[in-house]
Amino acid sequence: MNFKGLVRFFFDWWHKATFTTRLTTLMSGELVGQDDFGNKYFQKRQKKLKNTPYWERRPRWAIYSGITEASAIPPEWNAWLQHNLDEPPINISKNFKWEKNHLPNLTGTSAAYDPSQSFNTKDITVKSKIKDYEPWTPE
Repeated sequence: MNFKGLVRFFFDWWHKATFTTRLTTLMSGELVGQDDFGNKYFQKRQKKLKNTPYWERRPRWAIYSGITEASAIPPEWNAWLQHNLDEPPINISKNFKWEKNHLPNLTGTSAAYDPSQSFNTKDITVKSKIKDYEPWTPE
């Protein structure tokens, strides 16, 4: 491994996990599940005690499959990470036909939403149709 790869292994937090996160996961992490995007979810290895107060809950974390982006976590796994669900959402299916699959935030990518009325479009004919105001000029 070259120097750049070694530095990236220890300090690069925006691609997967840092060295300390990997070490913590190896030493005290328990794999709970994996989502459709390849993100892996862990919690601390310990016995679950009944009627534990909320401040003594088992820590939970995710290791991303790609760039560390919070919107890449589906809502059901986010609820589990936030301790809103007790059991991991491993076999949750879509309940309604109108529910769509989860998409991460696509802002800044080529797949980002760009409406036809956007000022960022390169089509000059669309821009010329937009005449909502008249510019003010001083007398």
